[in-house]
Amino acid sequence: MRILQFIFVWTSIFLLTGCWDRTELNDVALIRGIGLDQKKDNLIEVTVEISVPQMQSGEGSSGEGRVLIRTGQGTTIADALEHLKERIPRKIFWGHSEVIVIGEKLAEKGISNQIDFFIRYREPRLRSYVFVTKGNAKDVLALRPPIEKASSEVLRELAVSEVLMNVTLIELLQMLKGDAAALPMIERLPPEEGQDPLQTIAYINRTAVFKQDKMIGLLDDKVTRGVLWIRDEIKEAYITVKPEEENGYVSMTLIRARTELIPKIKDGKWKMTVKAVTENDVILNESSLRLEEPKNIKVLEKALEKEIEGRLKVTIDQVQKEMEADIFGFAEAFERKYPEKWNEVKGDWEEIFPKVEVTFDIKAHVLRTGVGRTT
Repeated sequence: MRILQFIFVWTSIFLLTGCWDRTELNDVALIRGIGLDQKKDNLIEVTVEISVPQMQSGEGSSGEGRVLIRTGQGTTIADALEHLKERIPRKIFWGHSEVIVIGEKLAEKGISNQIDFFIRYREPRLRSYVFVTKGNAKDVLALRPPIEKASSEVLRELAVSEVLMNVTLIELLQMLKGDAAALPMIERLPPEEGQDPLQTIAYINRTAVFKQDKMIGLLDDKVTRGVLWIRDEIKEAYITVKPEEENGYVSMTLIRARTELIPKIKDGKWKMTVKAVTENDVILNESSLRLEEPKNIKVLEKALEKEIEGRLKVTIDQVQKEMEADIFGFAEAFERKYPEKWNEVKGDWEEIFPKVEVTFDIKAHVLRTGVGRTT
């Protein structure tokens, strides 16, 4: 009996000691954002935005803590992180990483090695959003935005809003396996006169286009939306048209859109039909067009189809003809429909893509016209 009591007491002691190898909240530094910059002497600078959780006294629950910015330089990202850890007296935890910001110079030099690190290193989240910035990534993460706690939160909100392009780390990896890629480009909003230059936010302004892994040019917002249309990724859009023989304008908001890429190879010619169907609501009618009449709805729909097709043509001209970068997914469409032919020519896609004949099949539907002065 005494032996059983002895075993019970010692077992209870071990159970009451808790998890001896558990990492306490006060011992970790949560990485929220990562910045990558190209520096002199071929060095890489890694900047991290760290959220330092703090325990609330007497409650045992975590407070908001502080946000810190720390940097390290090295010959590679791994080397830079090793130097960076020397300046952070806590265990780095990557499970909350939200954004990766790539500086302009590094983007122009090439990003494949950096992306390779994030894929091989298990800790960073593959769902982190990736951006390119004008200037240095370090300067973006160092901002103190007035409307959010940290820059990483601002960038994450911009990405999830889906107003312009958003790309995750895993999506970027898939794009880099092909010939081209595209990432949202951010800039710092100029602060109010007399205000602290860090008291501002970053915002998405244009799209960076990559050939292989090097940034080769930028697209403005209008062309970016054209890219989203073609890629079947458009979520929000306001479109203003001027119906024929009308003096005023009509503005509409996009409700739903569906785009399909229809590839065709005939007589040695590669062709692509961009088929788009949209549903829209009228939000403003400054014209004299009476929208309660079905014939006028048809007039408006034709004007809308013409406007959308015009936007897509401008996009094709700039991206396909000038940049020669397939960020639309044409290659995947041809591969799915003509797998055997694709295997024969995939090594020559860079030469084939600029010569693909692109046509458009646009169908626009106006659902609701609202009630207004001219209905």
